[in-house]
Amino acid sequence: MATPDVTIMGAGIIGMSIAWVCRQRGAQVSIIDPAGVGAGASGGVVGALAPHAPERWETKKEFQLKSLLATGPFWQNVDTCSGLDSGYGQCGRLQPILNERGLAFAQERETAAKELWKGQANWQIRPASEFPMWAIDSPTKMVVHDTLSARIDPRRACESLARALDKSGVHITNVGVASDKVVWATGYRGLLDLSKEFGVEVGNGAKGQAALLDYDTGDAPQLFVDGIHFIPHNNATLGIGSTTERYFDDAKSTDKHLDDLVERARRIFPKIQNAKVLSRWANARPRSSTRAPILGEYPGKPGHFIANGGFKIGFGMAVEIAEVMADLLLDNHDRIPTDFRIDAIL
Repeated sequence: MATPDVTIMGAGIIGMSIAWVCRQRGAQVSIIDPAGVGAGASGGVVGALAPHAPERWETKKEFQLKSLLATGPFWQNVDTCSGLDSGYGQCGRLQPILNERGLAFAQERETAAKELWKGQANWQIRPASEFPMWAIDSPTKMVVHDTLSARIDPRRACESLARALDKSGVHITNVGVASDKVVWATGYRGLLDLSKEFGVEVGNGAKGQAALLDYDTGDAPQLFVDGIHFIPHNNATLGIGSTTERYFDDAKSTDKHLDDLVERARRIFPKIQNAKVLSRWANARPRSSTRAPILGEYPGKPGHFIANGGFKIGFGMAVEIAEVMADLLLDNHDRIPTDFRIDAIL
């Protein structure tokens, strides 16, 4: 294999997505990750690709919208190459409207979505009775239905992307020699290292716990109730999650936090009362101090770059992150939003 043009440190969703886009543009790429594919936050079981509310519009929401709209074609291309199924589907999302105040907010957002989403997706107020599969308990009998939200199976998606990369000549190894251009996509531990290096809190980890249940809802829209995501996957399973824990000793252990989450989910949706828990998952998600991704040049290290801080929306942001990083790496074209640069923290 030729000497790589780009080396990616980290085989999570952001690192592998950057590698895929760079390879599609003709670059030679290698990926190094001692822990392997999707070993961190990317190897979860939920996979909610959901937009921020269409209000108080700002850079991160615009960036996320562009990424979500490009996510379907991205995964279709990856799955075609790999021959596997990432579990992607743009099935939409439902949220119960709890009171008259919430209804007024939903009406404002419905109007805003028409302007901000430019007809590319809808944010609509609908009768809950239109979605009998969920038997939604909505005090107002109404729900918000957005058609932009999608689902993905994180583990199968990572497997599909890794296979597609391998078929394209991009190999993932646990050791290797870095090229002249190196991208650090190293998750929450990478944020801790940056914080130590620069003497300010660049970011940290927020632990999440989630469960995968043996329950088939078909192609029903995902449901978001009381802070819990219910994500129907296309292999007759249901992802339930997740917790957000700022303080933890063991990032990968599951405990009473998850037990309580599953019990709450069963109360919200009684049809899953007897559904078997197929797997329990926990890990720390990379949370930057600005809550936005950190992208761009690595201060003080010529030829090195940072791509980190996906937090809860890494899969939803990964496609556009990959495009802007490929522009910078391969064409020296910098279109990274100012708010996403590490300088915004330092």
